[in-house]
Amino acid sequence: MTDSRLARQTAERLIGSRAQLLKFQCLLGFDGYVDQLFEVVDQRQSATKFTSFGNIKTFGTRISGASGKAAEFEIVQTAVRPGGCGPVMAFALSTLGAPVHYVGMLGNKEVHPVFSEFAKRTKTYPIAEPGLVQTFDFPDGKVKLSQISGVHDVSWENIKKRLGEEPFRKLWNSAHFIGMVNWTNLPHLSAIWKRLLSDFTPAKPLPRRLMFFDLADATQRLDADLLAALKIIGEFQAHNDVILGLNEPESQHVAKVLRLKKTPQTPKGLTALSAAIREKLGLHTVVIHPIQYAVGADAQGEATVNGPFTAKPKISTGAGDHFNAGFVIGRLLGLGLPHSLQLAVASSGFYVRHATSANREQLVRFLQTL
Repeated sequence: MTDSRLARQTAERLIGSRAQLLKFQCLLGFDGYVDQLFEVVDQRQSATKFTSFGNIKTFGTRISGASGKAAEFEIVQTAVRPGGCGPVMAFALSTLGAPVHYVGMLGNKEVHPVFSEFAKRTKTYPIAEPGLVQTFDFPDGKVKLSQISGVHDVSWENIKKRLGEEPFRKLWNSAHFIGMVNWTNLPHLSAIWKRLLSDFTPAKPLPRRLMFFDLADATQRLDADLLAALKIIGEFQAHNDVILGLNEPESQHVAKVLRLKKTPQTPKGLTALSAAIREKLGLHTVVIHPIQYAVGADAQGEATVNGPFTAKPKISTGAGDHFNAGFVIGRLLGLGLPHSLQLAVASSGFYVRHATSANREQLVRFLQTL
């Protein structure tokens, strides 16, 4: 099947899906950040005109050259927006038409002003102050500097204190989809998962629901902690259909920790790796999304889908979260792996071109052009 045919079929399934999506209550958590986006000035020509660094390597070389000396770089703020894997994914889901409840770092008692529009689109439950992330965008990637002291308040005890155990249990039990992301930056998330497994596992089997996990860059954590977290994620599969989403570097790190056979970083190699990770952890689905394409594996087989790559994105921060949202929408609509991957790369592709989340109509039109 050609990608254009796959894209048209996916667009057809998305048309008229509003009523179907409204039936699926989504619960996500638990991070949240005030995301300040900057460009780094390479050369300034005038008070209003400058050239930013063309790539991270050039910027890195300039920094390395300052060793033993000093260096100063001008930064230009381009945006201030809600940040965090969870809020960005949740907003993308809501824009596509899914009802979303979000528990996380949105404010201590009241929702932080940066999340005001987010709070209009979703049902919010603030449990901790948001972190601050300064993101330096380059055409080939991004560099983030984070102040994230609020992550220590994302704990089982604080969730119970702020929401109450029974109200949270009601949210948990009524959700058709649950997403828990950014494990790397949430030091108590593994402990939260353990409590959810021990205290919220139903006494009798209930209809299986969709569950999504995203680790973020786990190189900041000990390999032993990552291995333990992956095993906990596998335990949720007993009562849920678990999806693990990874970008390319994350997939390589997970493979190393799981001691899987090394595969080439090619579409064929990463497709095989997604299947190997899925089998090792016993999950429903594993997806891996490099920049130019996406691969995945589930019980029905494996798939590779080319993405609508652009060499000049308006924004790259949040692209992976939009991929995740698109993939989940596909699964909620009952799409198979190839069509869900197509919806995912289209959601991400639209976002990086327009620096905004697509609604259903916009995404349909975008898919029809691929």
